[in-house]
Amino acid sequence: MVELKTKKNESSVEDFLNRVESEKKRADSFRILEMMKQITGVEPKMWGDSLIGFGTSKYRYASGEEGEWFKVGFSPRKQNLSLYLWGMYFHLESEDYKDLMNRLGKHKVGKSCVYINKLEDVDWDVLQDLVRLSLSHLKE
Repeated sequence: MVELKTKKNESSVEDFLNRVESEKKRADSFRILEMMKQITGVEPKMWGDSLIGFGTSKYRYASGEEGEWFKVGFSPRKQNLSLYLWGMYFHLESEDYKDLMNRLGKHKVGKSCVYINKLEDVDWDVLQDLVRLSLSHLKE
């Protein structure tokens, strides 16, 4: 198995979020936390010192080496709220994702990440649908 620097640990998710400086970002983070808990049905874990992950998924590199990572997660970064939706990685060009991204609101996107400044910038229902869609692609 590949040895990652960022590992799941037993640090307190709530303590981490309570240290977020911006009151608005802290409140948004707790809202995302509750949403991801509800959708995944699992308790969050800290990964490293700044990532909050839900569930675990194994993956295999072309080399045959394996690794483990969370299925969905987020991090309240200084510049934005980063949502990690690993199921998007191979499906970003699908019509389902394109439709949701077009309806989401103000955001930026990476291969498997959605970056938003604050929750008011996006459609909450569409954001939840993105999390659900990402999880469904991990089950395929």
